[in-house]
Amino acid sequence: MTVECRKAQMVDVEALFEIIQGYAEKGIMLPRSKEMLHHQLDMFVIAEVDGHMVGCGSLCQLGKDLVEIRSLGISEGYKGQGIGKKLVSYLIDEARALHIPKIMALTYEVAFFEKNGFTVVPKEIFPEKVWKDCVHCKKQHCCDEIAVLKRLD
Repeated sequence: MTVECRKAQMVDVEALFEIIQGYAEKGIMLPRSKEMLHHQLDMFVIAEVDGHMVGCGSLCQLGKDLVEIRSLGISEGYKGQGIGKKLVSYLIDEARALHIPKIMALTYEVAFFEKNGFTVVPKEIFPEKVWKDCVHCKKQHCCDEIAVLKRLD
């Protein structure tokens, strides 16, 4: 199986929406509308196997020295095959190209991120995230996600 990662394109919006919606329906990822995906498409990367999208992720700049990995998801039947690792590696390379020294995520998959060089940190150290996204989340006052951070400098 060959996995290719690339920047998302307009033709990917429907498949991106489907992957993200699957996670959102389980309450483990914030939903993204198709309109929002069109608007933020340049932030997304996708993973393909044999020309079919099987995973996605995005980077969101939270400050001049911090980006967040978000909307990281793998289609059912493709989990546990290294696709998430390839997506995270691609996103880390993107952050490095932007000269951003810190990359974070809020996750339920702590072990996955730890295997990729992230460490658990208190989410309170990210006021940028709280004011950008958390204020709109229904779990704002009872968030059970774990914050992870990787320094790239």
